[in-house]
Amino acid sequence: MKIRALFGRALRATWYLVAGLRTAVPALLGMCLLPLALLLAFGVPGLPWVAGRIRVLTNVERRRAAQVLGQPIREPSTPLAADPYRQYFALMRSSSVWRDIAWMVVHGITGVFVAVVSVEIWIGIPWDLGLPFWWWTQKPGTLGAGLQIYTWPQAVAYPLVMAVLLTALQLWLQPRLARFQGWYAARLLGPTRRTELAARVESLTETRAQALEAHGAELRRIERDLHDGTQAQLVGAALRLGLADQTFDADPGGARKLMLDARAGIEDALSELRDVIRGIHPPILTDRGLAGAVRALAAGRPMPVAVEMPEPDRRCPAAVEAAAYFVVAEALTNVAKHSGAAHAWVSIRHGPVGHHGPYLTVGVQDDGRGGADPAAGSGLAGIRRRVAALDGVTRIGPRPDGSGTSVEVELPCGL
Repeated sequence: MKIRALFGRALRATWYLVAGLRTAVPALLGMCLLPLALLLAFGVPGLPWVAGRIRVLTNVERRRAAQVLGQPIREPSTPLAADPYRQYFALMRSSSVWRDIAWMVVHGITGVFVAVVSVEIWIGIPWDLGLPFWWWTQKPGTLGAGLQIYTWPQAVAYPLVMAVLLTALQLWLQPRLARFQGWYAARLLGPTRRTELAARVESLTETRAQALEAHGAELRRIERDLHDGTQAQLVGAALRLGLADQTFDADPGGARKLMLDARAGIEDALSELRDVIRGIHPPILTDRGLAGAVRALAAGRPMPVAVEMPEPDRRCPAAVEAAAYFVVAEALTNVAKHSGAAHAWVSIRHGPVGHHGPYLTVGVQDDGRGGADPAAGSGLAGIRRRVAALDGVTRIGPRPDGSGTSVEVELPCGL
């Protein structure tokens, strides 16, 4: 089984290298025609057209290299002015354009060479194995399998040894060549450290604005709940107590009824106050932790909810746990109200320390009708805002089998 897996991996790598000819051959032709194209573009607004054609080719390679790398290669952005001459000078100063040209030179040479050699070696294996069947038709000393063959033992042994060596070489070499091709594509076509930092700053600026917006919305919600709910209940209770005090001597029964109404109003105010506090930071998180809080959420739903959450070795920061609790609560509420689902699933797992530190992954899935749209003003937009405020990632779409809805968020825990 292991040999079969090795062969499968080597053949997939070979196919990847051969498929690279669709970008390597145009890159080789473009490399040859590039001086003429730049000469024609020099001094006239033709460089944007040339750079655009190169970018189309490099985008194909970015998508192709993502298959080997396991992650997408983000296209670097090149801001262009409306004026064609300013576009020209912006492109001439753009490092991403020159990196695209450098990739075209490297890939045009190595991509064609590697694909041809890979196929040639695979063809050489059955060629060597078939050598004993026809070597005797040639003159003695015929060059075969890299050696001079004079006798039958040589005709049987030498090709077999060469076929085994070439097979072992292919099994070892092909996956590494494919990864090498993906590696230099990522190095030349991916964003530079400077552009990554610029994109990071832009992302942090956006998430900061979203955090401020979410914080403002949360403060307005708390103020509205306190003003329209708790404060109104307490004012009503105070008025009833005042009336009871004024009518106590003349109408003890009526005063007692007013006092009972005031007590009921105070109890309602306390209940609403607890709801407000729970919206700020659910006390159940402090008492039972994230696992217990999520299981309590799942138990109170109209449909069966399966919870998968291994016990973590350490807890995340309180803000992260509160955000994860909010995601699960809002997602399950949407499932109950809008999806028509018969079952739902919640999974929470702690990710390893990666490029951005440890993270918490929260997933909520259902088998409902699907079609959830965060832009439709539902609670999904609130999930995205709250997650973005913690520099997290939100993915909303259908389940892997195409049915229902899947909400998955990644929250960094290294805060």
